[in-house]
Amino acid sequence: MYEQGKPAPYAQSRPLVVENIELDRPGPGEVLVEVAAAGLCHSDLSAIAGLRPRAVPTVVGHEAAGVVREVGPGITDLHAGDQVVMVFVTSCGHCSYCDSGRPNLCEASWAARAQGTLQSGARRLRLGKTYLNHYSGLSVFAEFAVVSRNSLVKIDADIPLRDAAVFGCAVITGVGAVVNTAKVPVGSAVAVVGLGGVGLSAVLGAQVAGAAQIVAVDLSDRKLALARELGATDVVSARDPDHVAAVRDLTSGGVHFAFEMAGVSAAMQSAYAMTRRGGRVVVAGLPGPQQTFAIPVAALVSDERAIMGSYMGSCVPQRDVPRFLELYRRGRLPVNRLRSGTVTLDTINEGFDRLASGETVRDLLTFH
Repeated sequence: MYEQGKPAPYAQSRPLVVENIELDRPGPGEVLVEVAAAGLCHSDLSAIAGLRPRAVPTVVGHEAAGVVREVGPGITDLHAGDQVVMVFVTSCGHCSYCDSGRPNLCEASWAARAQGTLQSGARRLRLGKTYLNHYSGLSVFAEFAVVSRNSLVKIDADIPLRDAAVFGCAVITGVGAVVNTAKVPVGSAVAVVGLGGVGLSAVLGAQVAGAAQIVAVDLSDRKLALARELGATDVVSARDPDHVAAVRDLTSGGVHFAFEMAGVSAAMQSAYAMTRRGGRVVVAGLPGPQQTFAIPVAALVSDERAIMGSYMGSCVPQRDVPRFLELYRRGRLPVNRLRSGTVTLDTINEGFDRLASGETVRDLLTFH
């Protein structure tokens, strides 16, 4: 991606161009991974649209799984042939956030992301003699990627990589918001507003948590139907001007937890209005940086409501990816149902058009 903000349809404006570039070998603490599958995510779409600034030119992509092909100096716990899930926050392992079990908030990752480098400050992507920027420390819309060791979680060899890919963003963000950030108790009433890959993962997470009611809310009838198949007890169309009242009626006065997964202010407004007294709104959607949300402060106090952000599902990747994969193994996180289809490098712009229109949940970029 050479520039952000090209207009849709992307099949015509071609914000992503396919080129052969050079990839330096991994340095100390780095790993060369052959990418098996990478998800097309709304965060990528926001960057393409120019809503989230990125250092360009860059190789896009932040959700993937693959196979280790080479390790750099100092790495002894990964070897060629190991399967890995790639995660988009590269924690340093020794700051106050990492030490307190919150590596998703590691500030070193943010600094590297803003500069378009790996955790070490290095760049390994080249077009001739010109170095390119890394995207979220991963740049996985490519056949190979050199990444920091802390971006990788080793997984068992029997797990299909096309299913494993979505654990690097959609699953840890959606399921993690439910079980880590909100810690939803058994028997709760839950609403999920926005049914992309992250929102539908939250529906699955609410099932795992033992929620008694799971109300799915979206504009798309197709996604509402899929949410019901995945365990939602009720579905409500966001096109209904009375959808908030409908959710409150279904849940006898409002939900205990509302998860905003759409990344727009209107969805946030709806999620807040759906909660009952003492309820909690968990926000995992990423809106444009200028979007705001107004709340009635007196009611916030008198109703004892809470609003919480959830970044990367409050996950510790080395802990949570394996345990979520075990739930997948047991059939409790059927993430293969989130996959809408596959694209190649040559059709990736068309894939983002489908994502922007709401036609797809998760297309995967594959190479074989």
